[in-house]
Amino acid sequence: MSDLNKLTIAGARDALAKGETTSVELTEACLTAIEGAGALNAFVHKTPEVAREMAQAADARIKAGNAVAMTGIPLGIKDLFCTKGVESQAASRILTGFRPEYESTVTQNLWDAGAVMLGKLNMDEFAMGSSNESSAYGNAVNPWKGRDGADLTPGGSSGGSAAAVGADLCLAATGTDTGGSIRQPAAFTGTVGLKPTYGRVSRWGVIAFASSLDQAGPMTKSVRDAAIMLGAMASVDEKDSTSAEIPVPDFEAALTGDIRGKKIGIPREYRMDGMPDEIDALWRQGAEMLRDAGAEIVDISLPHTKYALPAYYVIAPAEASSNLARYDGVRYGLRAKLGQGDGITDMYEKTRAEGFGPEVQRRIMIGTYVLSAGFYDAYYNRARRVRALIKRDFDQAYAAGVDAILTPATPSSAFALGSMADADPVAMYLNDVFTVTVNLAGLPGISVPVGQDAQGLPLGLQLIGRPFEEGDLLNQALVLERAAGFVAKPERWW
Repeated sequence: MSDLNKLTIAGARDALAKGETTSVELTEACLTAIEGAGALNAFVHKTPEVAREMAQAADARIKAGNAVAMTGIPLGIKDLFCTKGVESQAASRILTGFRPEYESTVTQNLWDAGAVMLGKLNMDEFAMGSSNESSAYGNAVNPWKGRDGADLTPGGSSGGSAAAVGADLCLAATGTDTGGSIRQPAAFTGTVGLKPTYGRVSRWGVIAFASSLDQAGPMTKSVRDAAIMLGAMASVDEKDSTSAEIPVPDFEAALTGDIRGKKIGIPREYRMDGMPDEIDALWRQGAEMLRDAGAEIVDISLPHTKYALPAYYVIAPAEASSNLARYDGVRYGLRAKLGQGDGITDMYEKTRAEGFGPEVQRRIMIGTYVLSAGFYDAYYNRARRVRALIKRDFDQAYAAGVDAILTPATPSSAFALGSMADADPVAMYLNDVFTVTVNLAGLPGISVPVGQDAQGLPLGLQLIGRPFEEGDLLNQALVLERAAGFVAKPERWW
């Protein structure tokens, strides 16, 4: 078989089962593709020898008849996941040289299923960003280009994951989503990105940004692949106190393609001023696709949507301020060079000033401010109350019989790298306008590529599901994927 790196997980699984290829051959095809894609800067810690060993073990497992769906599948791992003995930096200078002595639950689940690690993927520093421009490794680059030939953002924070999957450097990748960091990059690269329900996938061993919002999920080439990979990633985990004690169903078995009688909500508050006509038209087309498949399309109201971004950008930095206090140069990672007479406070200050990039520093300062005496009630507690109201909006919609909610995934297609560098940071934060509500409410959401804009760049739509009903959500996404028939790929330039 040729172009093995272009296979989907489902396609590779079937080929492996039939003996048409081997995991070693799949892995070598991906390693070759990675070596030829330096311009994308997607893989930042390559592990070819580890990959070859894991592929050989997978082939032995397949030969013995002990394979499961992910056995032998080569994956990229976002640099936020701790991987034993392999650099895990969260794309930050402050974690330079950090090699964990343990494996995150998600990656351990994948290795137990027989998956293969190709290496670690680029991302925004500590997952803080929407464009992958805050990385200590430099920018990740979208495999798609605009008509003017400019380098485009692959989105953030899981930009390296999205670029790697979009460019067929791996069959799939792990991502994390705190405010849209799986779904927005997927939309920008013409791939599928699934953010599971909070608590469905363990956070243990995933370097924390905002603990009540972070959730790991799969980034894949198809909805079926997302179902397969989520089944391998998800588990009940006693090491994560927020892990939900709910059995993991067979998500792939839920993909019937039948959504007759399902009720899909269209929230009126998501029709925002200044929304590009292309996004609005795509949204309407998506609703028609679902209606043609037998779903009932209903208008709904989520009245507190307009407060979501302000609430998110209080809660997330507050939690980041707390979580990132542990990086001080004492036990691991960067330690700044100290002058004669410098004390421990000087070490803390210099290490954090040198180790954290501007965006992380900005969010730590915002978070520290909103948690400080005199402002805690005015900002943080008020944002928490708004969060409860946003969750109630969704609860009421689902209680009224809505099965899923259809919205745009992003307010635009991918923009040029550097185009927002001098803009007000709030302009960048607005990229999360359609996605942050899902994290605040702890719901599952998926971005599916549905069309292209006038420049030929991919555009995605988002489906938001009921808590812990990812199977239904994936089935609705499958119907949308089939109806849209999106098969476009970027022209190779890298």
